[in-house]
Amino acid sequence: MGPDIHREGNEPMFSRDYRDIVGGLLLVFLGLVFAGYAYVQYDLGTLRRMGPGMFPVMLGGTLALLGVFHTIPALTRPGVMPEIRIFSPLFVLAGCAVFALTLLAFGLVPAVIAITVVSSMAELEIRPLRLVLLSAALSLIAWLIFGIGFGLNLPMFRWPF
Repeated sequence: MGPDIHREGNEPMFSRDYRDIVGGLLLVFLGLVFAGYAYVQYDLGTLRRMGPGMFPVMLGGTLALLGVFHTIPALTRPGVMPEIRIFSPLFVLAGCAVFALTLLAFGLVPAVIAITVVSSMAELEIRPLRLVLLSAALSLIAWLIFGIGFGLNLPMFRWPF
């Protein structure tokens, strides 16, 4: 058998899309682990009287099934070598930390804007108009869901100055 890497242009090509294969298998693994844990630890009940384990088992099984559907096509299509950027996940984690620090001090809407701006730095190319529109849309959705829908006693805006 020949080598698994084929060159087209400047990017190395693989005979299979290993990135999607690994991602799909990870979904299958996580789904089966969570479904198995819920099956062992909680009562399933019946379809008429569902127990506390029914939903986690069904959710884990669905996740595993979606992982299978993600993996199968990747076995037959070629893939490229993924670009590994260490700073992308760090910006997303920093966005979560900024959200947590901003929420109580400034309110939900500024916290959503902060997490959106900081997490957007994970992309190589920042588009300001798209960032403004995304921040506005996510702030509106957060206000509608948590402020109006759930009626949480969470300040939307708080200015400590």
